[in-house]
Amino acid sequence: MRCRTVVAATLLAPILACQPEQAADSRMEVEHLMSTATSEMGLPFSDAVRVGNMLYLSGQIGNVPGTLDLVHGGMTEETRQTLENIRTILERHGSSLDNVVKCTVMIEDMSQWPAMNEVYRTFFTEHLPARSAVGADGLALNAAVEIECFATIP
Repeated sequence: MRCRTVVAATLLAPILACQPEQAADSRMEVEHLMSTATSEMGLPFSDAVRVGNMLYLSGQIGNVPGTLDLVHGGMTEETRQTLENIRTILERHGSSLDNVVKCTVMIEDMSQWPAMNEVYRTFFTEHLPARSAVGADGLALNAAVEIECFATIP
């Protein structure tokens, strides 16, 4: 037993000695990305945060770009505008809907799920991201739906 421990420790020593240096080299830069519109409205969050080749988008709602006004038309139009807002942020930062790997859908009234899902399917046709859904009460601006997503940057 003792010999095995010594051999194992001897083999691991070079690996363990290199770990602190490797950890310092592997730190990824975090970049907080905020549009002019978000900044001018004084909203307390970034549109997205980039870490390496990943974009983490803040939850988006169906507001008219550059305003705090929701589009009219209920769940269908709010979902469409929400996903257009997501598309805009992704493309602004070098990604696209095809690179979305995960979405979380927060929906105020789960009975509206079919209407939301019908629009959602038109935006994600070929590459279907992983997805979670949560029934939510009191979304920002009384929105019917909010969607956040994570995407890669090719």
